[in-house]
Amino acid sequence: MFKPAAFFLGLRYSRARHGNRFTRFINRFALAGILIGVAALIIVSSVMNGFEQQLKQRILGVVPQLTVTEAESQQVSNWQQLAKRIPPLTEQIGVVPQVSSAGVVQSSGELRPVVLQGLFPDVADADVQWQPLRQHLLYGNLSALTEGSYQVILGQALAQQLDVWPGDTIRVIAAAGGVYTPLGLMPAQRQFKVAAIVAMQSEADSHLLVMHGADAARLLRLPPNHVSALRFYFTDPFAALIAEQDVQAALGDNVTTQTWREQYGELFDAVSMEKRMVGLMLSLIIAVAAFNVVSALMMVIQDKRATSGIIGSVVGLLIGTGVAANLNEILTVLQIDLSFTGQAGLPVLMASGQITFIVLAAIALTLLATLYPAWRASQILPAQALRYE
Repeated sequence: MFKPAAFFLGLRYSRARHGNRFTRFINRFALAGILIGVAALIIVSSVMNGFEQQLKQRILGVVPQLTVTEAESQQVSNWQQLAKRIPPLTEQIGVVPQVSSAGVVQSSGELRPVVLQGLFPDVADADVQWQPLRQHLLYGNLSALTEGSYQVILGQALAQQLDVWPGDTIRVIAAAGGVYTPLGLMPAQRQFKVAAIVAMQSEADSHLLVMHGADAARLLRLPPNHVSALRFYFTDPFAALIAEQDVQAALGDNVTTQTWREQYGELFDAVSMEKRMVGLMLSLIIAVAAFNVVSALMMVIQDKRATSGIIGSVVGLLIGTGVAANLNEILTVLQIDLSFTGQAGLPVLMASGQITFIVLAAIALTLLATLYPAWRASQILPAQALRYE
């Protein structure tokens, strides 16, 4: 069977057992470092991808990803007509009307700030906004939110702060919709009954309050057929940032746009920065192992082990993907408390592109580490290198 000379020599000396013991130890240490670095980088990256995905679903699934209002009135008088004027946006999966306002909610003994959201369950794309609420329903019945029912859905943290349950009555006071009277400004307010409680298990739970859009419009004293904004949904909430630019390019100063970044940008920036820093620190493990390859090859040229990086990367890939895929089961066997993560355990999202990049980068780094020792080896006369063979 034909074998290229370079491959044959590399394979021959990679399996050699003679030579400097310290050099062999360094090579094995380098292989272990590459293996551990690749596996750790795959596992940690997968877990952090999972946490980021959960943040997208549990926060950006229930807060406006992109809203569009008429610039002059800061409302929308005919949302169907405005929706037709906006071209199809990248990754758009739905557009619905919304009535919203800041406000406070009062129970018998507590007062808490909220973000009031009025949703319309009967419009064409309504399912995209109700699906996260149905998925995380804890108590009560979402179908109770009908026009004129004056019932609300609360986040679990908010309900706990107010000490209320489905069937209890609360008072909602909206920042918008107030009227001036001889006694001064009277805020828009009304009593509502708690219909359901949802547990998004995120920061959004502490100020989430949802009611029927028609009830919210009456509370805010909006003109007939008016809503606060058009609300867009996307397969990836991050696509809202590009879509905002498209809307501004199409309609210009006629509309005002707002994305989730205004409220949650710092949170996701912090998560992204943490991912990069953790990836950098774990990559240093691979880099140190690659430098160990250089040290070993320089000490004893004829004991070259260029295969260490490839073996370590492949084994690290197998261990990393195996552990990541079964991480919760492994932690359970080790009796590590996962109660803080909820019933689903640690979120794990393995991205094939990211894993491929990690493995190829590790192999490339270790192959680059062999270039200088290989050049030095090329300066040695063959007879001198093979003297003891």
